[in-house]
Amino acid sequence: MAREFSTVGVVGLGTMGAGIVEVFARNGIDVLAVEISEAALERGRATLTGSTDRAVAKGKLAEADRDALHERVHFAVGLDALHSVDLVIEAVPEHLDLKQRIFAELDRVCRPDTILATNTSSLSVTEISVATTRPIQVIGIHFFNPAPVMKLVEVVRTVVTAPEVVADVEALCARLGKVDVTINDRAGFIANALLFGYLNHAVGMFEAHYATREDIDAAMKLGCGLPMGPLALMDLIGLDTAYEILDTMYRRGGRDRRHAPVPLLKQMVTAGLLGRKSGRGFYTYQRPGSPVVVPDEATPPATDAALADGARAITKVGVVGSGTMATGIIEVFAKAGYEVVSVTRGAEKSAAVCEAVKTSLNKGVVRGKLTETDRDAALGRISWSATLDHLADVDLVVEAVVEELSVKKALFASLDEICKPGVVLATTTSSLPVIDVAMATQRPADVVGLHFFNPAPVMPLVEVVQTIRTSPEATATARAVCAALGKTGVVCGDRSGFIVNALLFPYLNDAVKMLEASYSTADDIDHAMKLGCGYPMGPFELLDVVGLDVSLAIQRELYLELREPGFAPAPLLEHLVTAGYLGRKTRRGFRDHSHR
Repeated sequence: MAREFSTVGVVGLGTMGAGIVEVFARNGIDVLAVEISEAALERGRATLTGSTDRAVAKGKLAEADRDALHERVHFAVGLDALHSVDLVIEAVPEHLDLKQRIFAELDRVCRPDTILATNTSSLSVTEISVATTRPIQVIGIHFFNPAPVMKLVEVVRTVVTAPEVVADVEALCARLGKVDVTINDRAGFIANALLFGYLNHAVGMFEAHYATREDIDAAMKLGCGLPMGPLALMDLIGLDTAYEILDTMYRRGGRDRRHAPVPLLKQMVTAGLLGRKSGRGFYTYQRPGSPVVVPDEATPPATDAALADGARAITKVGVVGSGTMATGIIEVFAKAGYEVVSVTRGAEKSAAVCEAVKTSLNKGVVRGKLTETDRDAALGRISWSATLDHLADVDLVVEAVVEELSVKKALFASLDEICKPGVVLATTTSSLPVIDVAMATQRPADVVGLHFFNPAPVMPLVEVVQTIRTSPEATATARAVCAALGKTGVVCGDRSGFIVNALLFPYLNDAVKMLEASYSTADDIDHAMKLGCGYPMGPFELLDVVGLDVSLAIQRELYLELREPGFAPAPLLEHLVTAGYLGRKTRRGFRDHSHR
């Protein structure tokens, strides 16, 4: 039978510590909150009061419950006050020597049967435990910020943590209404090991001037449905905290370059640009601690006029292709008021595309997103053709044919001969080098990537890919067109994966490597990223949806271009694809979908 905890001590009352105090007190457990000084204690008390008052104001906590909560919390200066508690959770800054000193003192002060826990997010629980004479009673209980809201807790056992201690803590998490994942003591555990490699990669992308901070963040929010972009999230976490976590993971996790802090990060920390806490990080904030971003003088906010500056006038658009992507793009342009010429190979495919567009527009009417008049007007703007010659008078051509470089190069060579001067030629490729396509023409300055996401009528993001030969006018035209379509256009260079795939698929690959190492289960890894990081899908859910073969192909391209060992495709992913386990499309991937 699990141990019943009646009193809990919390050491350190910063944002995380105060949040942990609130979690226990909300669930009927008496808490002794300890700090190093009266001033620090008052700051912790104020943090707890502010959090509970906000909960009352939002209707998430009754006033009576708030008052009862505060009655369960007692404050004290110094560790000696913790002599009779059942469990202590340490939540001080991420410095190993500091934590070891605290645990050595807790070992002296606390009862022999008291469980000692650390809330560390990156340090070795084992190294912390050896500062005591009771390492079998030391465990990691990693809450996520804000602790009262986030459902996930990572329970971290060392090689000597007693099984009954693990069981007692797991039962406690259930009592707190949390979802726990129990794991071994490894750098970064689950969530941080996957999250911070991705965040570090995003910082490197920004440092290389590959894309702006706004475009990187918008790409990941709109392209992947993430609650925050990576650079805004770094500001929220704190760049100093992020640096310490990455540095620890790099040193403890096998010196994987994915976790080697990008030089820009150390420079910003040294300069005091720590994110929201200091009022400036990747973004500038209204004041220290404020979430409100203010524009930097060096980067004025984009406006419709700015987007259109230098753009060419576009009234007639050609779309080449007959697949789902081509069909969606035709619909998007026609609904936005453009005259559209759809070109396919043969009358049969043209009829199929026409029928698919009509079906989609009719669904829009049924769902109340379009009027019948709007649908008919959109259909009236589309003409259908089986020959490229009908593109002679268009202003923009969007290619959406099969992802084979030879096919695209041959098509662009033909478009170069047919289209009038000044026409912007766009490829929707998601994986091929745009420059290879551009150099098949005599007008590479007019060639740009327009990577729509599927389904094009729904997804709000378009990656605008400029090559080393793309003219500023072509890029400006592409961004202006995206704005006119009601899409967010993010500009990036011509590099494998562009923004979204370049950041997303290495993270998915890291998750496969974690599973391959038997560190955790697919279910627990998915839980960790959804509940701990707010992701809409866990990595294995997403891999099964995307297709393991597609994921492997993209990861191979990233590895071949960047030659980073950490980007090498996980062998498990290759083996599953070889065995025909491709995800939902084959009803078997990381999970069995045969019952669906």
